[in-house]
Amino acid sequence: MVIAERHKYILDKLDQAGYVSVAALSKEMNVTMVTVRKDLKILEDKGLLFRSHGSATPVAPYVNDKPVYEKQLVQVEQKRAIARKAAELLKEKDAIIIGSGTTVLAFARALPKDLPLTVLTGALNVSMTLLDYPQVEIVQLGGVVRKSSSSVVGHFAASMIKDFACSKLFISVDGIDSEFGLTTSNMMEAHLNHIMIGSVQKTIVLADSSKFGKKSFGKIANIEDIDTIIVDQALPQHYVQVLEDKGVEVLIV
Repeated sequence: MVIAERHKYILDKLDQAGYVSVAALSKEMNVTMVTVRKDLKILEDKGLLFRSHGSATPVAPYVNDKPVYEKQLVQVEQKRAIARKAAELLKEKDAIIIGSGTTVLAFARALPKDLPLTVLTGALNVSMTLLDYPQVEIVQLGGVVRKSSSSVVGHFAASMIKDFACSKLFISVDGIDSEFGLTTSNMMEAHLNHIMIGSVQKTIVLADSSKFGKKSFGKIANIEDIDTIIVDQALPQHYVQVLEDKGVEVLIV
């Protein structure tokens, strides 16, 4: 392939998969990895992609903190579909943890009102939603209120979690990177989510496809540390394969 053909091939692959690796491109185009890296550098300089360690994505992978009222306006229907699927995984008298974020808030709203549950949560908006659910016992974590996410974080919340044993954790994230793992924009919230994962039998991540290929400041866990991801149909097959190779169940809605 000449350089123009390679560049078109790379951009087409990015459009289809949302991700390309240097090693795979080298093999597919029958050129050296040095050549691929040069091609990616040229395309990045033109603003057509973003490079990272051994790979490239079509958009900037780094995510900044946004308030909850902005996040709840994005991917609304996808979040509702994910939430409905997550609600199907519940059993009568489950004791669960619900994290913070707009997708898990949609999950709280999707819970059957007649299903007896115990819900442990640090999210104030989740607790307020569940006040209208007569069969749900709410255990509200205490701590420092992080207003942008309408949730509590910090030492007190983390210590309180350790006193409970729950069957399932439902969390949402700001980014899922194939190598770096699950992240969120606040390091205290990332730490709290990490503690939550260690306190349950099964961790279920609710994330729309826009979160994949993204990184945020605080690392929550490796992909291998979770059990299930529920995601919408726009997720490229590449990510489905990566998740399944790491032992994660992928539920697509």
